Amino acid sequence: MQAQRFAIINGDDFGFSEGVNQAIIKAHKEGVLTSTSLMVSADAAKEAVTLAKANPNLAVGLHLVLVCGRSVLPPEQIPHLVDKQGNFSNSPFLAGLRYQFVKETHQELRQEIRAQLEKYRSTGLCLSHLDGHLHLHIHPVVLRILVDLAAEFDIKVIRLPSEELRMTLRVNRSHLLTKLVWSGVFGRLRHYGEKLLESQGINFTQRVYGLLQTGGITEEYLLGLIPQIQANLVEIYSHPAIANGKLGTGEAELAALLSCQVREALLSNGFEITNHHFLSQRTT
Repeated sequence: MQAQRFAIINGDDFGFSEGVNQAIIKAHKEGVLTSTSLMVSADAAKEAVTLAKANPNLAVGLHLVLVCGRSVLPPEQIPHLVDKQGNFSNSPFLAGLRYQFVKETHQELRQEIRAQLEKYRSTGLCLSHLDGHLHLHIHPVVLRILVDLAAEFDIKVIRLPSEELRMTLRVNRSHLLTKLVWSGVFGRLRHYGEKLLESQGINFTQRVYGLLQTGGITEEYLLGLIPQIQANLVEIYSHPAIANGKLGTGEAELAALLSCQVREALLSNGFEITNHHFLSQRTT
């Protein structure tokens, strides 16, 4: 008997801008998008919350921001994390090193992470899942904090990036060096994260696709990727956007989510299109 297969289609950066919000709602209403991740400190977060409440079948989680964005807490409370304007570092590499080796950041990270979770909870939205901007949420220091706070904030699902390098390269070999480096780094982080989350009963999918093709989750890419997928429980995430009529990567990714061919590829390969609420009700 063939195993059931499930695909979660997530749009990141909900709340980043009006154009991102519009694209996510359009992809949900007209395409295959089932889930999104909210940046609670972003410019259009209030609009995103209103849109989410008007679309109750859209699962919403927290997109934790600890790099390339603004903090929830004022700068004077977390001076080792942000500048005087409340902005995190724009470098994931430098931020990651600081969070690992500068001890003063550890308590401040706990305070800011708690503040973002509290701000999310104040929206009244159910917390479907948690992931992070540029995946800083799987930094070992950050992930341990999230696990500590999981029971208090009902965190049932955390994204752990995991995709096969060879599979991605068979579809698209651009930015080869970056893909090689990211595959190695995030492979190790995934291994650490799996053991930690399993020990605490927190769920995650078998595979997550999007990291190695960031900015290029096009229709062509998905049509090449989906038939190759062997896992039965996967997440595919992208960054759809509408940019005032200008064709960019966000609009190309939106087009992919609206594609009838992409929907048919998922269905013909045995996938039921679902969201993280389903995952939170089952064991890994």
